[in-house]
Amino acid sequence: MIKRSLSWLLRSLLLLVALLAIPAMMTACSLLKPQVHWSEADRSSAGLAPPAEAVSEAVVLVYAARTFGWRGNFAVHTWVSTKEADADHWQVHEVMGWRRPIVRSGPDLPDRRWYGAEPRLLAELRGAEAEAAIPNLLAAVKSYPYPDTYEAWPGPNSNTFVAWLIRETPQLQVVLPNIAIGKDYPAPGAFNRTPSNSGYQASLFGYAGVATSVQEGLEVNLLGLNFGIDPWHLGVKLPGFGQLSFRSPWPAGHRDGTSP
Repeated sequence: MIKRSLSWLLRSLLLLVALLAIPAMMTACSLLKPQVHWSEADRSSAGLAPPAEAVSEAVVLVYAARTFGWRGNFAVHTWVSTKEADADHWQVHEVMGWRRPIVRSGPDLPDRRWYGAEPRLLAELRGAEAEAAIPNLLAAVKSYPYPDTYEAWPGPNSNTFVAWLIRETPQLQVVLPNIAIGKDYPAPGAFNRTPSNSGYQASLFGYAGVATSVQEGLEVNLLGLNFGIDPWHLGVKLPGFGQLSFRSPWPAGHRDGTSP
């Protein structure tokens, strides 16, 4: 019995090492390249969202982009942008751990590059559906349970915040990328609905957990790293890589939520 348990543990550790090998090599290679200081990294508009004055209807957009530096080989940063009907500006809602307060909700470019990384669209609402969603989103920003707490790993972080906004907004049924580390951090309690509101997840303070739903499929979280299978979209989820599938959970056929 002990021998079988040790054998299972060894195989599990070897599988984890194999899953992390390529992202780790990507990190090693990226460290050899000249690094742009964060203050000089591109924060301009990616040109994905229309100018606010060009659209009269309400709009809600959910974006993801690889995080800055070597962490981008493993994780994405997510945020939500909103524009109310007839408004002449966009509002951006996100968590930024190095700022105080950490919750940032106010006018800004909706589709800024995240310190050089191109944003990718995860979800979009327009018209009446967006009008109904925006009050729920704004209320969720105010009720976020960790407004003064930030931990890059395993959370609560920017992805914990966006997962909270989505859960509290019935009009949004978003599949967050499995590499949105922190999305599985419990907010609050050990059991929560998945962000797509099509299933449930259990989490042990973000260090370990499991989620199952129609939209997300089956996800296993181990030490903040998320992998699994997605039968609905015919895909697999791997740490670092993201989701590789025949059918995309996101608009415009993005394979992993962060690249075409």
